[in-house]
Amino acid sequence: MSFSVNKGSSYVLMHCPDMVLHNGTTQTSAQFIIDHDKDEAKRDAERKYLESVPSHLRSFEEAVSYYPNQIYIGNERPEVLADLEMPWTNHKMENADRHGKYGEIMPQDEFIAMIKIVDVFDLVLLEAGFNDEVKKKMEAHPLVSDELVAKLKDGVEQAKIDSLIENEHSEPLIFNGKAVGCVKRAHDIDANLSAHVVFENLVSKASGVMAALHCIDKNGFDPLDIEYVVECSEEACGDMNQRGGGNFAKAIAEFAGLKNASGSDTRGFCAAPTHALVVASSLVASGTYKNVLVVAGGSTAKLGMNGKDHVKKGLPIIEDCVAGFATIIGENDGKNPIMRNDIVGRHTVGTGSAPQAVISSLVTDPLDKAGLKITDIDKYSVEMQNPDITKPAGAGDVPEANYKMIGALAVKSGVIEKTALPTFAKTYGVNGWAPTQGHIPSGVPYLGFLREDMLEGKINRAMIVGKGSLFLGRMTNLFDGTSIVIERNTGKTEESAGASTDEDTIKKYFAEAMREFAAAFKAE
Repeated sequence: MSFSVNKGSSYVLMHCPDMVLHNGTTQTSAQFIIDHDKDEAKRDAERKYLESVPSHLRSFEEAVSYYPNQIYIGNERPEVLADLEMPWTNHKMENADRHGKYGEIMPQDEFIAMIKIVDVFDLVLLEAGFNDEVKKKMEAHPLVSDELVAKLKDGVEQAKIDSLIENEHSEPLIFNGKAVGCVKRAHDIDANLSAHVVFENLVSKASGVMAALHCIDKNGFDPLDIEYVVECSEEACGDMNQRGGGNFAKAIAEFAGLKNASGSDTRGFCAAPTHALVVASSLVASGTYKNVLVVAGGSTAKLGMNGKDHVKKGLPIIEDCVAGFATIIGENDGKNPIMRNDIVGRHTVGTGSAPQAVISSLVTDPLDKAGLKITDIDKYSVEMQNPDITKPAGAGDVPEANYKMIGALAVKSGVIEKTALPTFAKTYGVNGWAPTQGHIPSGVPYLGFLREDMLEGKINRAMIVGKGSLFLGRMTNLFDGTSIVIERNTGKTEESAGASTDEDTIKKYFAEAMREFAAAFKAE
């Protein structure tokens, strides 16, 4: 069987403190209660919370020096977190750099510029002074071409922006507490093209574009060699006739310079990135495409999602970054990690939602079919949420909980002793470090380190596990999940099925089949 390989990944963060306050759903919901609820006590509680938010927002420098953020862009290893006392917000990485091995942490003003750059319908307006200043920064950015910078065009007067926000339902673009631009609605009555929705989609697109640009650059790839793009975020673009019609994939490919690429969107809530890996790996292994880019931008809705719990406990609001990632799946080159799309876990309709059933379907079932044990996988990358975010919110350490369940199944199946259970997470797991941007933590943050470790011969096998809560869409109560095993490359490459169909090859295969048939007949 022919397999595809992972040729490199990228990870980006956009620090957006003003968007926490003005666009994160926890905060906008609080404002809605203040404006509309009849219960004065509720209004007062939400008012006090919103008033406290600004003092709990981090500076760009604080976000850059935060260890989990530095790990996300590849400047540090996740193992370092084991030696840091929580909360990790109390520790600052010395000489932290916004640029990393896998990507970057972009400041808010530059990200607002990217939102304008990727806007093709002139729905984004920037104030002239702000536009001129941020244009200088974008001209100096190593990955933003002159062609992209030119899309900033000219800014407009502040009065025009203020009027659009006040009278035309435009969504403000806030920087340092001031509206430096706005996003106009794309239709007068279509709720799916309201300024708010268009803004959210442009944020997802812009962060996805940055992830794609970094993935191409960091891995020395020719953008013209990408033939297909699978986008796997949690947003949906469309209009009143097809609310989630798409296509983010092509929209991102256009601005990443992937001129030879087609693409489509894959959705599955938090599990979508792992579904996308399976899709991309299968497309390449089948010979349909030579190189596929999997990419996802981030979500403004989840900014400050657990803000109330963080503020209550005197912590900064840690969910202050929009995130993105990208990875390239290509033909087997005898070097890069192999995507074992024949060892895939599936949470089926009949699996149920019991934790043991879920983990069994995603972990032990595919391994059993492949004749492998739980301990034959060197590292499991599950829901890699940062526990600095989730523990204060009462959700505990999500990766650790997953590892405990996998470890318990290993004990049950007899592959480890019960005494080894307390150390299972450290041996076979990874500390969580990814932002809670829904789909972003779901297995894929480890791809960069995984490839690095396999190329260096440190590990032989890993499993990426994605899980999703489909019931959030109110269409089904079902849970979801999928997984895929990735192996160190042995240096052997396989010819793709159907890659050679000349007459000599056909004769060769026919002769081999006849010999095997004759031998089997003789044995009988």
